[in-house]
Amino acid sequence: MVTKHQEILAEALRIALNNQLVDLQIQFGEMTIVLSVSDIHTASFVLRDHPVLKFDTLVDLCGIDYSTYGEVLSAKHQLRNKRFAVIYHLLSVEKNQRLRVRVLAEDNELPAVDSVTDVWPAANWFEREAFDLYGIVFTEHPDLRRILTDYGFIGNPFRKDFPISGHVEMRYDEEQKRVVYQPVTIDPREITPHVIREEHYGDC
Repeated sequence: MVTKHQEILAEALRIALNNQLVDLQIQFGEMTIVLSVSDIHTASFVLRDHPVLKFDTLVDLCGIDYSTYGEVLSAKHQLRNKRFAVIYHLLSVEKNQRLRVRVLAEDNELPAVDSVTDVWPAANWFEREAFDLYGIVFTEHPDLRRILTDYGFIGNPFRKDFPISGHVEMRYDEEQKRVVYQPVTIDPREITPHVIREEHYGDC
């Protein structure tokens, strides 16, 4: 059920963003808008500074890999064969309202989205995390480098095609007195959970 407050916010978004607004949905009591990747930077200023919106706080920013979405679900969410997206969760402290923003990267091989660190400084480390884990490049970011994985790490571990065991492993070499990288020694295997049930479970 859409509340009156959400109707007012939706109309304000349509007016303020105009043709920059690709889609607007309200599901499970939450509002999500989709913006074109080319508009995210200019639209962010509108979302922050418009007197009716005033989304002054970036609560969270994350990447998404849609590569395993089915065709029907992809069409429903307007993915159009676009693999990577960036999701922004915004809060207006003054207006007490929240908004989710989705931006789809155009290039699946080298996904790139404009940085919004000059709009919301809190985006700095969030964008570095999405860069590290998904390989999404944030153009004009002041210091785009890995933040969670090691500098020598290969690949992006949150991508759906990244192997669970990774590509390399680290260990301390006693002879060399330093940490060394080596190929993964873990054998791939299917993990079947061990289920413990009470005696006579399911008996009639």
